[in-house]
Amino acid sequence: MQVPLEITFRNLGRSEAIEAAARERALELERFVPEIVSCRVTIEAPHRRKRKGKLYRVLVDVRVPGAVIVAGRDPAKNHSHEDVYVAMRDSFDAARRQLEDWIRIARGRVKTREGPPHGTIEVLFPERDSGRITTPEGRSIYFHRNSVVNTDFDDLRVGDEVRFNEEDGDEGPQASTVYLVARRSA
Repeated sequence: MQVPLEITFRNLGRSEAIEAAARERALELERFVPEIVSCRVTIEAPHRRKRKGKLYRVLVDVRVPGAVIVAGRDPAKNHSHEDVYVAMRDSFDAARRQLEDWIRIARGRVKTREGPPHGTIEVLFPERDSGRITTPEGRSIYFHRNSVVNTDFDDLRVGDEVRFNEEDGDEGPQASTVYLVARRSA
């Protein structure tokens, strides 16, 4: 880390054992992601006057190039956080998961989801209840009147933009469903 680890205690006294556990967890994060610029850990006991059932909250603020990752759990939702070490484990685990996501994005390993294929109506054969779609790659896809979903086949015009789901047909690729996206300008 370029900036030394900061550990803050709120509503509870400083504990060397808790601080050592936080340092070890932060060191594990740094071994996992050497690009970490800084890490701040805040350990708090929000209910200062309670004697029983004190729920701890641990916030982990990690800064990496181009991102700030803040992780912590709401103690009211998890009664296992009566143990400060459990609260710390959960928060650091959440920070690690966010760092894993950051690494995937930073290294370009994010899966991109493509929408359904699209194209334009190339030709219509009303007498045969069919037509053909041309894709941007230049492929020609057959479709039948029954494949048209959000409009009537008779309302389609050559040049209309459509999206479709493709499958293999008897005579090559065909559209199983065709959705009208935009009308061709008249």
